[in-house]
Amino acid sequence: MPTPPKLLGLIRALVATPSVSSFEAGLDHGNRAVIDLLAGWLEDLGFHIEIQNLHTDPAKANLIATLGQGDDGLILAGHTDTVPCDPALWRRDPFTLREADGRLYGLGTADMKSFLALAVEAVRDQRAGDLKRPLVLLATADEESGMLGARTLAAAGRRLGAHCIIGEPTGLKPIRQHKGVFDERIRLVGQSGHSSDPALGNSALEGMQDVIGALLAWREELQARHRDVAFAVPVPTLNLGHIHGGDNPNRICGACELTLDMRPLPGTAIPDLRDELRARVRAVADARGLHVEFDAIFDGLPPLATPADAHIVRLAEQLSGASAGAAAFGTEGPYYTALGSETVILGPGDIAQAHQPDEFLALDRLAPTVTLLQQAIAHVCI
Repeated sequence: MPTPPKLLGLIRALVATPSVSSFEAGLDHGNRAVIDLLAGWLEDLGFHIEIQNLHTDPAKANLIATLGQGDDGLILAGHTDTVPCDPALWRRDPFTLREADGRLYGLGTADMKSFLALAVEAVRDQRAGDLKRPLVLLATADEESGMLGARTLAAAGRRLGAHCIIGEPTGLKPIRQHKGVFDERIRLVGQSGHSSDPALGNSALEGMQDVIGALLAWREELQARHRDVAFAVPVPTLNLGHIHGGDNPNRICGACELTLDMRPLPGTAIPDLRDELRARVRAVADARGLHVEFDAIFDGLPPLATPADAHIVRLAEQLSGASAGAAAFGTEGPYYTALGSETVILGPGDIAQAHQPDEFLALDRLAPTVTLLQQAIAHVCI
């Protein structure tokens, strides 16, 4: 039976295979080539291979590679896509793995193709007959844009394992909580007119000023009510990210658009927040005689809150030597939790290197990650 390349060869091959995920069609590569690489390696190691196509795009798919039988084992999970990059900002080709200064440089080294290669390395010597519980390697599509891969898994409603480790960049320190996120577009429509007489129109821009005031007041209320010191930013955030309105200084603004990003703490339901946000905006619009339109740019990722006493959390703390913490960034974890898998985030990269030119992973993280994953497999599956 053929065997996959050794570890650096695995990482090199994954980095060399573009899998950029982007809302802009011209930048989006799909991930099927990465899925096929992983599927070939894992099939050679005796795993049962299932490729789950995303109906929204034939170039995108999830990989479910299983050794053993059942749904009560361990999942090692990661996404196969990367964010876009500007090669002009990199010192070398981002798709060519480069080793220098005790680091591996390349797009996806930290976030998070290296983890997938490390997972393959960790399972290399596992045999189905030795497992009491199944071992699953899960590789998903589209995490960096709409999380369509994880959403597809969740829609299928099938639990793949009782415990899950997602190898997002955490510096090999476990994370059991993160905030949720949703994005919203608000559009106010008024009446344009000549600026010499305000009575000739109804300014959507001035109306949006009132909307912003109402939203900032609401943000203060939320931050006064909700606080969790486990997070570096211990309150929910609401960021007003982009505003545009009007077309000329001598014309009353007929339409104005605002986009925002909101990140709630665990224990807060995104649908309830979105409903309250829209109600507050409608109250302002109605008071000013403006029409309002809403667009859910991103429906939302729920917060993650795996209990501190969950088996996978205690195991991750034991193996890493670090207490489980909280992160500001989001992951696919809430979707796996909803399927019945207790989930912890634990990977070798550092979030400071993610989404940056000259992204890198420290070489001294490789061996400890393989060892940690092998120990986790031994505790859960053997």
